Amino acid sequence: MSTDRPLRHNRDFVLLWSGSAVSIAGSTASTVAVPLLVLAVTGSAGAAGLAGFAALLPLLVLPVPAGVLVDRYDRKRLMLWCDVVRGLGAASIVLASVLGRLTLTQIVLVGLVEGSLSVVHELAGHAAVPNLVPDGRLTEALSLAEARERGATMLGTPLGGVLFGLARALPFLFDAVSYLVSAVTLLLIRKDFQRPGDAAPGQPREPALPQLAAGFRWLWRQPFLRTASLAVAGSNLLFRALFLAVLVLSRTLGASPAAIGVLLGVAGAGGLLGSLAASWCQRRLPLRTVVIGANWVWAVLALGIAATRDLYLLGALYALMWFVGPIWNVAVATQQLRTTPDHLQGRVLGASALLSGGALPIGSLAGGLLLQYAGTATTLAVLAGWMVLLAAAVSLAAPVRRLADPRPEPDPETPHALPTPR
Repeated sequence: MSTDRPLRHNRDFVLLWSGSAVSIAGSTASTVAVPLLVLAVTGSAGAAGLAGFAALLPLLVLPVPAGVLVDRYDRKRLMLWCDVVRGLGAASIVLASVLGRLTLTQIVLVGLVEGSLSVVHELAGHAAVPNLVPDGRLTEALSLAEARERGATMLGTPLGGVLFGLARALPFLFDAVSYLVSAVTLLLIRKDFQRPGDAAPGQPREPALPQLAAGFRWLWRQPFLRTASLAVAGSNLLFRALFLAVLVLSRTLGASPAAIGVLLGVAGAGGLLGSLAASWCQRRLPLRTVVIGANWVWAVLALGIAATRDLYLLGALYALMWFVGPIWNVAVATQQLRTTPDHLQGRVLGASALLSGGALPIGSLAGGLLLQYAGTATTLAVLAGWMVLLAAAVSLAAPVRRLADPRPEPDPETPHALPTPR
C-alpha cells in the first residue's frame, strides 16, 4: 500500500473510524445514564455502584481471553456480532423502560454483556488497523484513533445527561442506534481485517486454553515492549490515584462541583489536543526521546501539582498531564503493532490491556486509602515521588537506552513520501 494517499481518502479506515466514533459516543452516553437510571428505579446508591461495577468488570477479566478470540476468529465478523448483541441489549432497556418493567437485574446483565462485548470489539478494531492502512501511515491512524476516542467521550458525556433529562430511555435509544451505525460501516468495509492465512475460520487450531498465555510470552520476550508495559502499569497507578487527589484538592481550594467539572473538561480537551499532536511528535522525535521524556514531564507536572495551591494552575498542570498521555500511547502502540505478528495481535493487545488496565483499580484503592489516612498533601507528595522514581527507572532501563529508532514516518504533507520499510 502506498503512503501517498492521505488517510481521509482511505475509504475503509474512514468507515472504521467513523463507525467506532459513533458507537463510543453512544456507549459513553448510556454509561453516564446508567447510574441516573438505577437511582431513579431503585433509589439506591449501592445499586448504582453495583451496575457500574458490572459494566467495568470485563476490563479486568476479559482482555486476555478476548485477545484469543480476536486472533482465532474473523475479526470483522466478531465486531459485527458485538454490535448486533450490544444494540439489542440497549434496545431491551428502552423497551422495558417504556413498558414500565425495567429491573435492576436487567440493567446489571445488560451492562455486563455490553462491557464484555466492548472489550472484544475494541481489541478486534485495534488489531485490524495495520491491515487497513499503509505502514507509513500507522502512527497517523493511531493518533486519529486516540482523538476519536477522546472526542467521542467528550461528546457522549454531556449528551448522556441531556438525553436522560428529556426522557429516561433516550440515552439507550441513542446507544442502540449507534451500534447499528457501527455495524453498517463494518459491512461496507472491503479490506480483510486479517492477513491471508491468519484468519481461517474452522481451520484446526491449537486449543484455546494454551493460547491465553501466548500474548504474555511474546510480550515478555520483547525487551522494549516489556519495559514499556511495566512503565504503563506503574504510571497508571499514579494517574488513577492522582485523579482522586486532584478532586479532593480542588474542593479544598474552594472549587464548586461545576468548577470541578470545568477543570475535568479542560483536562479532557488537553488529552484531545495531545492525540492530535501525537502524529506530529512521532515524525519528529525519536521513540527513545518520547518514552523517557514523557515520564519526566509527568514527574515534573506531578511535583507541580503537589506544590500548587492555585486552582487555575492546578487545572493547567493536570491538563498538560492529559496532553502528554496520547503522545506516549501512540508512540508505544505504533511500535507494538509494527513488531507483533498479525496472528498474535489480539493476544498481545489483550496482555497489554490487562497490565495497564489492571493497575487502575489498584491505583484507585491506594489513592483512596492514602487520602483517608495520610491527607491530601502527603498523598500528592508520595505520588510525585513515585513518578520521579518511575521516570528514573525508565531512563536507566537498558532496553530503552539501547532502543534503535525506526526511520520516521513520512509527513502527510509530503506528496511523494516513501513508505517506511517493515
